[in-house]
Amino acid sequence: MRSQTPLQRVQGLGAAHSGTQHFWRERITSVALIPLTIWFGFAALALVGAREVDVLTFFQHPWNAGLMGLFIITLLVHSVIGMQSVIDDYVQQPALKVLSLLLNRGFAWLMGAICLVALLRIVS
Repeated sequence: MRSQTPLQRVQGLGAAHSGTQHFWRERITSVALIPLTIWFGFAALALVGAREVDVLTFFQHPWNAGLMGLFIITLLVHSVIGMQSVIDDYVQQPALKVLSLLLNRGFAWLMGAICLVALLRIVS
């Protein structure tokens, strides 16, 4: 016998029984992506037609490297959360759902590692 009422046990939980944490993470990453995407857009436009040396010099500056790292991480976290919502909503078979969620996370980790290692190699 539990000491909680049925209302207390389900309060704050959605259909996935994970509460609002997923919702807020998606909103926070989307808000964080607004200035980062604006920065990335201006940086990309400024580097159009630039020589490779100029691009490497641009990313060797600590601010630009830091903002690019934040952009990569935030974008990948946001995309994982968004794809997780799509997979949860539209994939019905449990085995395929688990496989899809694992591939979603694995792809994000792989892309994040590749991008951040490349960025660290440019900076150093």
